Amino acid sequence: MPRLTNLQIVILIFVITTATIGGAWFFELSGYAPCELCRKERIPYYAGIALSVLALPAALKNQQKLIRPNFLGLTLIFLISTFFGIYHSGVEWNFWPGPSDCTGSLNQPASVTDFYNELNSVKVVRCDAPALFILGYSLAVWNALISAFLAAVSLYAATRKKV
Repeated sequence: MPRLTNLQIVILIFVITTATIGGAWFFELSGYAPCELCRKERIPYYAGIALSVLALPAALKNQQKLIRPNFLGLTLIFLISTFFGIYHSGVEWNFWPGPSDCTGSLNQPASVTDFYNELNSVKVVRCDAPALFILGYSLAVWNALISAFLAAVSLYAATRKKV
């Protein structure tokens, strides 16, 4: 199997991160509102897109000393994203509690009027109740898997000998 060049790896990372964010936006526009954790899980992807674009000039010139820090940065970004996806998955599976603003029991309103007011004002998407499963996995699980793959690819690119 031929080894991928730095340029091919940068393009691969850019395409996967952009497609992942595009998919998240597609599901949101299709009516699947993201929870607070889902919104936060997008941040590493935005950073990954930006860093992969910044790595492009060094990859085009195959400047290993310049691109290695970019790959190390991408590794760190996607390791953090992997652990965040694992945390969110654990919240969904009730392994541990999630943030109080999007998980846990609902407070009982004092009156019917209070309940009606809450219905009209509060739109909380629960972090512990996934609204969508793809091939049997929630988007939090997919985030963990995709992020782990991107971290592994980035680490491989950062630590390999000169191409």
